[in-house]
Amino acid sequence: VKAPETLIEGRNMRMEEGYRRCDEQIDAYRTGRLQLQPGCDLEETLETVVTGELNNIRQEAGSLCSKLLSRLNPAVVMATCGSKGSPLNVAQMVACVGQQTVSGQRCPEGFDGRTLPHFDVGAREPAAKGFVANSFFSGLTPTEFFFHTMGGREGLVDTAVKTAETGYMSRRLMKALEDLGISYDGTVRTSMSHIVQFQYGDDGLDPMLMVGKDGVPVDFEHVLSGVLEESRSGEAEMEEE
Repeated sequence: VKAPETLIEGRNMRMEEGYRRCDEQIDAYRTGRLQLQPGCDLEETLETVVTGELNNIRQEAGSLCSKLLSRLNPAVVMATCGSKGSPLNVAQMVACVGQQTVSGQRCPEGFDGRTLPHFDVGAREPAAKGFVANSFFSGLTPTEFFFHTMGGREGLVDTAVKTAETGYMSRRLMKALEDLGISYDGTVRTSMSHIVQFQYGDDGLDPMLMVGKDGVPVDFEHVLSGVLEESRSGEAEMEEE
């Protein structure tokens, strides 16, 4: 994926504007003029404001990619059709990788008052706290690469830990519910025929058949008409009794 010159120019303009706004906030923080956000001290307010600005830079870079890259671009086609990847991945390849986070925050200070010895003590600028301005196509600087490995390591550990936790949780659920089934009369019963529910899900509807891939109910009118018909027949039976 090669970025056109117009995309690079637009990205640089947005990057300069975002950096300028971040510098203004950092200057206000150092002079005590930064307006505190509810429930936050000066440090937390600065981190929240700067993180928001940096996230906007990456979002704007992604919008530029969707506007300026050809819809026939192989990477764009792959992300659009849902085969693999997302527009964010395309933006990281050609425009801007963006802010790297550790435990949901900008990269912490591993040295005395700074993230790496390459920066000044007390530096709060985007580049000094894990913002990767380059794309994967243009290549990362040594410090950007180091910050990127910090975020990547956390992702690897989370993946390994969550796989084990969710797998064990799923196994326990299946073991606890393995003897439940729906009988011919519509009730949910155990293997000993003890009734757990008089009607599956209290409405008799199968969620697997109700929601499509995009989260929109499948044939909602048909499901609604079925529920209304059931309620009418139930009311008629009660009147006859």
